[in-house]
Amino acid sequence: MRVLFDFFINIARWACRYANNLMKELPRIPRVATYEQFLAFAKAGRELGKLHVDFEEVTPYAGVTLEYAKSGQPSYRVKQMKWRKITGKTGNAAKDKTTLIYNEWITVKNIPLEAQEYTVNRKSALDWVVERACVSIDKASGIVNDFNDYAAEMRNERYPLDLFLKIITVSLETMKIVEALPKLEIHPLDK
Repeated sequence: MRVLFDFFINIARWACRYANNLMKELPRIPRVATYEQFLAFAKAGRELGKLHVDFEEVTPYAGVTLEYAKSGQPSYRVKQMKWRKITGKTGNAAKDKTTLIYNEWITVKNIPLEAQEYTVNRKSALDWVVERACVSIDKASGIVNDFNDYAAEMRNERYPLDLFLKIITVSLETMKIVEALPKLEIHPLDK
């Protein structure tokens, strides 16, 4: 009994000591007004969790058109993906987010703009893939970070392209789930 008492005293001391941090860092998930809303949010959370954890098992988006610039066996190696530029515009406005120049062989067209709506840290998931799936060299150490090495490990030379197409699917499905959520009504005790 004394051990249990000491345990709770130590927890209370710890909570007092770090109360300010705990108030900022612990998630504060409000209660929703009705049980039905809770079930809808719980179901959406499960679906989103499965979709995002198992993103590599998702079917690649089939609504795009792949155009090949050269004849023969295409190369799926990627150096740096980039969005097609719109002439006469600058910055982010100059990026045509419906067309991706994958490499000198392949252009991906008819990318749905709705896929850009799913964002992570103010950047769409597709933009993250375009930015990170590349070959880069660290200036200080000279270490080469080649995304194609992971494709070789996976024994799938199309991996970077398939990843991009899968992220389109994940983005579209995520937005469908989020848009189907009921209006958030906070329980009166949490207001």
